[in-house]
Amino acid sequence: MENQEINRDDKILSAFMEKDWNDIKSNDSWELFRIMGEFVGGFDKMSRIGPCVSIFGSARTSKDSPYFKLAEEIATKLTAGGYGIISGGGPGIMEAANKGAKAGNGKSVGLHINLPFEQGANEYIDRDKLIAFDYFFVRKVVFVKYSQGFVVLPGGFGTLDELFEAITLIQTHKIGKFPIVLVGKSYWQGLLDWIKSTVLEKERNINPEDLNLIHVTDSADEAVKIISDFYSKYMLKPNF
Repeated sequence: MENQEINRDDKILSAFMEKDWNDIKSNDSWELFRIMGEFVGGFDKMSRIGPCVSIFGSARTSKDSPYFKLAEEIATKLTAGGYGIISGGGPGIMEAANKGAKAGNGKSVGLHINLPFEQGANEYIDRDKLIAFDYFFVRKVVFVKYSQGFVVLPGGFGTLDELFEAITLIQTHKIGKFPIVLVGKSYWQGLLDWIKSTVLEKERNINPEDLNLIHVTDSADEAVKIISDFYSKYMLKPNF
């Protein structure tokens, strides 16, 4: 923790240091190349994988948690339906998702973010389908671009970030509509009540139909059915 505080202080101080044009140009140019490299590498690998569903949730979820078992069950049942599984590549719910994909003999993808305080990638990712990222925003683009659905279990700020990114892009028609399933009614209900009572009814900051973008369930079978029913309407199915 002490090292993290020192690194955080260094970053804050460096932001206020004066830099000349050459420093700015050099640093920003190299960063652009690193960002481009992550996009190219991610797009190249993911374009070959086929239809997938992303499963999100906390890295802190223990293996004996009901949510861990639920994520594993959902992943196994989705792979039986022909979908690959994408996770964030780490422990917790992410590990459960990849473990379930392996159990179902499906494709198991990990979009891992390099963080100084989190464990490495979990052991259930296919060795040729592990992609490491330094930039959260690049990773989110890859998640959204190559997912046919989102299944979101209880998680923290990162999970909420990914959830609302997907909802925003669908709401604003920047991407095509795909199913978003929240798993764990008791966990999500407070957030959904606030969105309905405050964001929609009190402040009018969203439209009533925006709430239809989200499905909520406690059942693995129902989560899988929501996704399969959505694509059956369009006569589409995974084609591994």
